[in-house]
Amino acid sequence: MSQPLLDRIALVTGASRGLGYAAALVLARAGAHVVATARTVGGLEELDDAVRATGSSATLVPLDLRDYDGLYRLAAALNERHGRLDVLVGNAAVASVPSPLGHIEPKIWDEALAVNVTANWHLIRAMDPLLKRATAGRAVFVTSGVASSARAYWAPYSVSKAALDVLARTYAEETSATPVRVSLFNPGPTRTRMRAMAMPGEDPLTLPTPDEVAAKLLDLCLPSLTQTGMLYDACVGKLLKFTSPV
Repeated sequence: MSQPLLDRIALVTGASRGLGYAAALVLARAGAHVVATARTVGGLEELDDAVRATGSSATLVPLDLRDYDGLYRLAAALNERHGRLDVLVGNAAVASVPSPLGHIEPKIWDEALAVNVTANWHLIRAMDPLLKRATAGRAVFVTSGVASSARAYWAPYSVSKAALDVLARTYAEETSATPVRVSLFNPGPTRTRMRAMAMPGEDPLTLPTPDEVAAKLLDLCLPSLTQTGMLYDACVGKLLKFTSPV
């Protein structure tokens, strides 16, 4: 099997289950050493076993992304051990139970912004020097279709994902003259625990599995990627260019 990421270092957040777990395995099969972060230690240990079964290796980092100082300690450790970061997949996110705007508890709102937006800004701030030291740094942030639509009762998640989109696009603009390439990945409806919580009446068996969706993310992590500031929509199956305002 071809291993286009052989000897490369890939960091995946939210890697203990769902899409993050599947993405970590896809990158491992492609030859990458996976640095996996998540709050759930048991899920990370299961991932480690699965990564080893592919013939690759992983570094497990139990970490709550709201521990922003922890992200900088991780960047320092990666710098000391590897001197670079080839792939960053910002996958970790929280989604609250759907609720009208007036009924959303402030702590729910604050958590969504802290994990879905602010943590990714700290990730960029911490990992940017390492990505620029790689020969072909790749940063992929997992977004959602609700980022571009005003859907009733989904405000914390959709607002935070809309902010993430602009954050990633800004980073793409700022790194366009470097070897770093930045992408957004919209997985679409996927058979995950988060999706089941947000859409309790939906039959999960009608949805693609995380493994099926994560396979589409690999191309955004490859050195051969030339575009930056693009959105890959898994439902459409192609890269989409954002339209900049005149």
